[in-house]
Amino acid sequence: MSVTLDGDKSGSVPVRARTIARGPRPESVPALVGTACTAVGLIDVAAGVFPRFRHSRMHTLTEVLPGALGPFAAALSLSAGVLLLLLAHGLKRHKRRAWRAAVILLPAGALAQFSYRHSVLGTLVSLALCYLLVRHRSEFAALPDPRSRWRALANFVLLGAGSLGLGLVIVSAHPRRLVGSPSIADRLQHVLYGLVGFEGPVDYSGDTSWTVGCSLGALGLLTAVTTIYLAFRPEHPAARLTEDDEARLRALLERHGGRDSLGHFALRRDKAVVFSPSGKAAVCYRVVSGVMLASGDPIGDVEAWPGAIERFMDEARAHSWAPAVMGCSETGGEVWTRETGLTALELGDEAVVDVADFSLAGRAMRNVRQMVKRIERGGYETRVRRVADIGEAELARIRRAAADWRGTDTERGFSMALGRIGDTADRDCFVATAHKADEDAADSPYGDLKAVLHFVPWGTDGMSLDLMRRDRSADPGMNELLIVASLQAAPRLGVSRVSLNFAMFRSALARGEKLGAGPVLRVWRGLLIFLSRWFQIESLYKFNAKFRPRWEPRFVVYRTARDLPRISFAAMQAEGFVHLALPRPLRSAPRRPCAHARPTAGEQDARTA
Repeated sequence: MSVTLDGDKSGSVPVRARTIARGPRPESVPALVGTACTAVGLIDVAAGVFPRFRHSRMHTLTEVLPGALGPFAAALSLSAGVLLLLLAHGLKRHKRRAWRAAVILLPAGALAQFSYRHSVLGTLVSLALCYLLVRHRSEFAALPDPRSRWRALANFVLLGAGSLGLGLVIVSAHPRRLVGSPSIADRLQHVLYGLVGFEGPVDYSGDTSWTVGCSLGALGLLTAVTTIYLAFRPEHPAARLTEDDEARLRALLERHGGRDSLGHFALRRDKAVVFSPSGKAAVCYRVVSGVMLASGDPIGDVEAWPGAIERFMDEARAHSWAPAVMGCSETGGEVWTRETGLTALELGDEAVVDVADFSLAGRAMRNVRQMVKRIERGGYETRVRRVADIGEAELARIRRAAADWRGTDTERGFSMALGRIGDTADRDCFVATAHKADEDAADSPYGDLKAVLHFVPWGTDGMSLDLMRRDRSADPGMNELLIVASLQAAPRLGVSRVSLNFAMFRSALARGEKLGAGPVLRVWRGLLIFLSRWFQIESLYKFNAKFRPRWEPRFVVYRTARDLPRISFAAMQAEGFVHLALPRPLRSAPRRPCAHARPTAGEQDARTA
C-alpha cells in the first residue's frame, strides 16, 4: 500500500481483526516435501564438496574403477543438490513443474550418494522422498506463475554468485592435498577458470584435481544451462485487461460505482479480472511475487460478490498463489471473510470530505485559509474541469508535466491509482490545475502550468483523488490550494463527496498523542514517527487532517499471519516502493509512463520546506 502523501492513499493501526475457522489452509504434504528437499539438497551438496562425507571401504575400491567414477559422481551429487535447493520453494507452492524436476533429480542424487559417498541412509532418504512425491502427485498441480525475461539475469547473478562462493569452499575443502600455499586470489582465479572449464593455478596431489575440476565445471554448466533456459523459454506475462473486460467493468461501474471510492481504479490496464458466473460482479487483481493481490471491494452488485470471490479463490488455488486484498471497505471485508474464511485486519483510514460540510471559515481551518490566500495573492489561479472540457494541446502538456514532475524514478501506485491521464476512455475524470503567468512561462514546455491534481469518478456524485504533481520551483502549498479549489468547484461539477488520501496507521497516530495513551500505544506511535522519515506516514495523516474529513476504515484481507510478510513485500512491489527489473541499459526501450500514482503530499511538502 503506498504510504506516500501526494497521491497514494495510505495508513492506520491494526485495531481489530476477525478470523473465521473455515476456509483454505496450506496442506502439510507439499510443505513437508519442500523442507525435506532442502535437507536432501544440502546433504547432496555436502557429499559433493567435503571429503569427510565420503570415506568408506567402497570408496577406496571405486577410486580405481574405470571412468573416474568418483569425480563425476561428486559433480552429479553437487548439481542435484543445488537444483533441489532451487526447487524446494516451488514444491512448497504445489508447482507441477517443480514436482517433475524433483522426481528426476532425486533418483540422480540417490545414485550419486551411493556411488560416490556410499551412504545407504542418504540413498534411502532420497528414494523415500521421491516415493512421497509420486504418491502425492495430485497435490502438485499448480499452474506456472507469470514470468518475464529479467528472471534469466536474476538467475545468472544469484546462481553465479552462489557458484563462486561454493566454488571457493570446494577449492579449500582439501587442505591435505593442496600443493603449496595458494593465496585467496589464486583460489578465486582457480574457481573462475574452473567454472568455465579451464584449469586454474591451484594444484592438488592425487586425483583431487579431477574432483575439484569436475565439481567447478558442473557449477558453471548448471549456471549457464539454467540461465539459457530462463532466457529462451516462452514468456508467460501477467494478464492485462482486454477491451472487452474494460467495457464490462465500465458497465458495472455505471450501475454500482458509487459504492466504493476505489472502484474506478479497477480500470488500471495492468490488472487482470475475474467475473462472477452471472457477470454482475468482478474482482480485479495483479500477481506479484506469488501473491494474488486484489484492491478495494469487488466491482458490481453486492449480491453477486460471492460468485466473483469464489472465482478469485479458484484462480489462486489453481496457481498456488497467496490470496490477499488491500484496502477493502468494512462491508467488503465482511463479505471476504464470510465467503472464504480469510482474516481481515484494519489497515488505515480513508479521508472523505463531504462537500456540503466543507468551509474555510473557522479557527480549525485558519492555517489552510491563510496559506490559500497567500498563494492567491502571489498571482496563482486555479481551474477545475473535466478531462472532456480540456483541449488536446493543453492535455498533452498536463500529461508531460505529470510525468516529468514525478518524485521518483519508478511509478508508484496500484490500489489507489489509475496509471494514466487524459485517456480517451476517461473523459469523465477531473483535472485541477494551478497556473501562474511569469517570465519563465514562455520558455517552459508546460507554459504557465505549476501543479496538477487528477481525480477519477466515484459514482455519479463523487470523485476520488488519483495523483498530485507540482513543479518543484512553485511556491509551497500547491496541493492545499488545488484541493480547496476542487472542493469549492465540486457543486458546479455535480460532486457532493471527495475522497482524498489514505492514511495508514492513523488511529495509532491520533490516539497515541492524546492524554492518557498507554505505554504500548506510545511506543507504537513513536515507531511510526521514526518510520515516517522514509514513508511519510505522519505527514500524510496530518496533511489529510487539515481538511477536516470523516475517516472511513480500510482493511487488508489475508489467509494466515505467516503470509503477511510476503503480502507486505508484494504490496510494496505493486505500489512501487520495491522495484525489480532489468538494469536500465539492458531494457528494450526507455519508459516514460504517464504517472501511475499520486506523488506524495509528503514528498511535495518536503521539497518546499
